Amino acid sequence: MAVRLRAGRRGKLWTQRDLARELANAADPRTRARLPERESLIRMIKNWEAGKHRPKDPYPVLYCRVFGTNGSALFSDDDDDTSIQLDEETEALELARRVAASDVGGETLDRLEEIVDNLATAYQGTPPAELLGRIRQHLTYVLHLVEAKKTFVEHRRLLAAGGWLSLLASTCHIDLRQFEAAATWLRTATQLARHAEHPEIEAWCLETEAWQAVTTADYRRALTLTRGAQALAPRKSSAFIQATAQEGRIWARLGSGPETRDALNRVAQLVSPLSMPDRPEHHYRYDPSKSEAYVATTLSWLGDPAAVPYARQVVARMEADVPFRPRRAVSARLDLALALLAADQPDEAGRLVLEAMTSGVLVPSNHWRANEVITTLETRGLPEAPDLREAYRALSSLGADDVRRR
Repeated sequence: MAVRLRAGRRGKLWTQRDLARELANAADPRTRARLPERESLIRMIKNWEAGKHRPKDPYPVLYCRVFGTNGSALFSDDDDDTSIQLDEETEALELARRVAASDVGGETLDRLEEIVDNLATAYQGTPPAELLGRIRQHLTYVLHLVEAKKTFVEHRRLLAAGGWLSLLASTCHIDLRQFEAAATWLRTATQLARHAEHPEIEAWCLETEAWQAVTTADYRRALTLTRGAQALAPRKSSAFIQATAQEGRIWARLGSGPETRDALNRVAQLVSPLSMPDRPEHHYRYDPSKSEAYVATTLSWLGDPAAVPYARQVVARMEADVPFRPRRAVSARLDLALALLAADQPDEAGRLVLEAMTSGVLVPSNHWRANEVITTLETRGLPEAPDLREAYRALSSLGADDVRRR
């Protein structure tokens, strides 16, 4: 337990005084009034991290709020606190580091960065809860290396790797609609990006937060965030292109045609010179096929008649893509379903939304898109609408159970 408490604090680059402040801020007013003076709380943290005492109520709850996790992850006694528990992949990294007789070293960082790319590539086809487990293992290893001896350049590379991992963890939590945990990891990713002087990671953090705001229909806040991401991101970087595309989708949600098309034109200019990357399914590398999918989404959200043929084209290409990217494919079906509603073709829209809901790859953060189509079909009195609503309830129940289990 003591190791996990120390590692969690150090992973956020907090002093014990910083943690005392965060614990106090996480308390409700009544609990906060019962907390000891700050210096006393700092001494308690030191004792907990030294393994001398175990936190008692209300501190376990406050720790969970601060770190966005559950009690068993921090306070269980089912593992040995004298060593970090590593999976096979991180064990291999640790062995290579020791063989090279280096505290960190370039080879270890090269392999860690490769793992980060592998995880970002796996995002498209891996259930978010499953991917989170792998991400956490590697974040544990990054924490293991934070205080090891290394050069300034190696330290920045390590912080950047931790930033990417924290960002991906946040994205998975958003997919599961675990917004408190997502916000915690986003703050960590932003902090690591700033220490690593890595503006692209910092911009991706804003863009990711903007996407979360879109899923909760907070479009004005999403617009502010995505513009902030564009201001921060290096020009022509994937983060800049993604934030610009996100701006177009937000304007479409707001029903602003001219602004939507302006954003689409800017994205087209940015994407036109791009070649297909070696890993087009990488979540943080923009590619031309992603641009086409975003145009289909944007046009369908705007209610543009051109959305139907465009979305059909994207669905056909997504279904034939190698490697197959299931999440993009199911999103393309939802785009086409929404476009078909605007074109007064509800029967096909109903079939497509049912296919999306029963695909097994629609993550909770995108359930609202299926619900939007079903709600419209209900208002139009489509005979299949009650069955679609029942399928949606079953899907939402499965998603909620999955979130609760984790």
